[in-house]
Amino acid sequence: MAQNPKYSIIIPVYNRPDEIRELLESLVLQEFKDFEVLVIEDGSTIDCENEVIHFQEKLNIRYFKKPNSGQGFSRNFGMEKAGGDYFVIFDSDCIIPPNYFTEVNEVLKERKLDAWGGPDAAHASFTDIQKAISYSMTSLFTTGGIRGRKKHAGIYHPRSFNMGISREVFKKVGGFAITRMGEDIEYSIRIIKAGFKVALVDKAIVFHKRRTNFAQFYKQLHFFGRARINIGRFYKEEIKLVHLFPAVFTVGLAISLLTVFLLPSIGVFLLGVYAFYFLLIAIDATFQYKSLKIGLLSLWAALVQLSAYGVGFLTELTRGFKRPLSDRNK
Repeated sequence: MAQNPKYSIIIPVYNRPDEIRELLESLVLQEFKDFEVLVIEDGSTIDCENEVIHFQEKLNIRYFKKPNSGQGFSRNFGMEKAGGDYFVIFDSDCIIPPNYFTEVNEVLKERKLDAWGGPDAAHASFTDIQKAISYSMTSLFTTGGIRGRKKHAGIYHPRSFNMGISREVFKKVGGFAITRMGEDIEYSIRIIKAGFKVALVDKAIVFHKRRTNFAQFYKQLHFFGRARINIGRFYKEEIKLVHLFPAVFTVGLAISLLTVFLLPSIGVFLLGVYAFYFLLIAIDATFQYKSLKIGLLSLWAALVQLSAYGVGFLTELTRGFKRPLSDRNK
């Protein structure tokens, strides 16, 4: 293994020893080998030290334990310890295809990027629910493709489940300013505002497992909705029309259901519009996965996603824009 690797992979972990094994197994299979792995145990009560020990002869890997500070500050800790020219951040619930670093390395040879991100996709081993959730998080019908599609709405901001930055970026911009509540988007905005070149590497795909049931997914997306308002506390211009869609969707659906009882003809028409929208989602997901079951689950996943995000967005909006939040418990 190289003493000074080209890439340093930073993986914060909190009580997820089962997930980290799959991620590390996928890193063993990488075609491009010039990287180190830093696993940052963020105050876990169930640590993954034994999992890391298992890979010490297969990977250039280092393991650190620290008090809990949240994922953003744990990534900062890892970047401070890293020896690579580039720092690559993965979530612990990702599986990395063997060609990931081959693809990234080819792009960096062709053009000078200071930071990048890549898409997420569903692995063949994912459950049908996980595939439906993956669809809802990447579909043009639900997110506008902003989570890593080649064609997406607005300026591309790398997300921390699949994010790379140069050492120079870390030196000049620093690390994450907050530890949660939109910390990756805030960081991406700061990098772009500093004049660094940021882009999507569309072939740098990761398989992001996300949540395994819809209750967990609702909780996660509710938090994402709150996080968008928190980003607005730093940069008010980053609350854009596309971010209002889930809130408008949620309020509109509630009004439509209420109108059915008060003004039936109007209510039925409005619900018909929603039904057509969900039909498009079900058809698109069915063709994408060649499965009617996943198509129907994707319909439900989209409903959970948009309503959870919308409720979280509106809930956090009532708190105003005065004080940025970072604490996971707030």
